[in-house]
Amino acid sequence: MELLPLWAWIVFYVLVFVMLIADLKMFGKKGEHEVSIKEALKMTAIWIGVSLVFCAGIYAFYPVDAHEKATEFLAGYLIEKSLSMDNLFVFLMLFSFFGIERKYQHEVLFWGIFGALVLRSIFIFAGAAVVERFEWVLGLFGLFLLYTGAKMFSHNDEQQSDPSQNIVVRLFKKFFPVTTKMHGDKFFIKEGTKRLATPLFITLLVIETTDVAFAVDSIPAVFSVSRDPFIVLTSNIFAILGLRALYFALAAVAQYFTYLKYGLGVILIFVGVKMLLAMNEYINQIFAWIGIELNMPHIEVPTTWSLAFIFGVLVLSMAGSFMTKRAPRS
Repeated sequence: MELLPLWAWIVFYVLVFVMLIADLKMFGKKGEHEVSIKEALKMTAIWIGVSLVFCAGIYAFYPVDAHEKATEFLAGYLIEKSLSMDNLFVFLMLFSFFGIERKYQHEVLFWGIFGALVLRSIFIFAGAAVVERFEWVLGLFGLFLLYTGAKMFSHNDEQQSDPSQNIVVRLFKKFFPVTTKMHGDKFFIKEGTKRLATPLFITLLVIETTDVAFAVDSIPAVFSVSRDPFIVLTSNIFAILGLRALYFALAAVAQYFTYLKYGLGVILIFVGVKMLLAMNEYINQIFAWIGIELNMPHIEVPTTWSLAFIFGVLVLSMAGSFMTKRAPRS
């Protein structure tokens, strides 16, 4: 159920648009500008600060259950931010595969994030509408999160698929000519009468389609802490807005995140179990249909507990990665 009036949504999207323009102007000049670690850390801190200010705004002005909504925003933001770190390592692999120099990467990431904002908005509005009409879908979300969380423990980083064989890329190449040569920060070039797409644009296509796959994990996960469309949407978008800065901050220290994927697996399993525990009525009905009286109780995990658990798992996985990397030197 939508609690906020239309003007609140409009104001939010105007704010997002202004922040995107500010990000484009302040963080990385257009062209051959290589983003430094210092610049990336500074912008990452700014984005986190802006997100916390927005959370304080929810606490101060949200019309219903402001304290709970602010906590839900923080939990959703932390879930999305942690899962987006996994995205960033995939982006690192894609840039390496397509040979995109660091000085051109910020341009691809800007438009990739812009596309992600549009796609996430569509997915979240559609998901909220489905959940409102068919609550039992949350149970399917929970099962899916259990599956994806468990899959992270068996995933082999060395077994990477060929990004150039992405179905969207192959379809695009059938209708549009592509050059294999880089042309600076240009997505398209003109050779004679032909207009050609560059490897930079192909990389952008792969990043956009990859984000769709990641959204399938992250959006259901955020629904585990809130069913309010505004909270789900804003926590998702604020986490994505700082993704470009976070990428350049993490790219230099990627080696210290060995166990991050295991931490993310634990988080996904946790939110999956949390969803299923709240779906006891539907689970009991399913077992009743097959002749088993389960009587599973309804268990609602408080959002503050979820927030503490997610934060703790992230800290432990990163600390474990750092200590493991430092161990051989001692």
